[in-house]
Amino acid sequence: MPNITVELLSGRTLDQRREFVAAVTDSAIAILGAKRESVRIVFQEIEKSDVANGGILVSDS
Repeated sequence: MPNITVELLSGRTLDQRREFVAAVTDSAIAILGAKRESVRIVFQEIEKSDVANGGILVSDS
């Protein structure tokens, strides 16, 4: 059973998440031989003020 955790900045729409999970699930089936019903995807939202790239908070860029 693939358990896939996705960290992403908050603000993605429900439609974007639906499209993403469909594509990732299809890839897990094709590449890993997983059963569709066993692919589990969990989103963890991160606020822009909780992430820094190159020493700068994403919220400041």
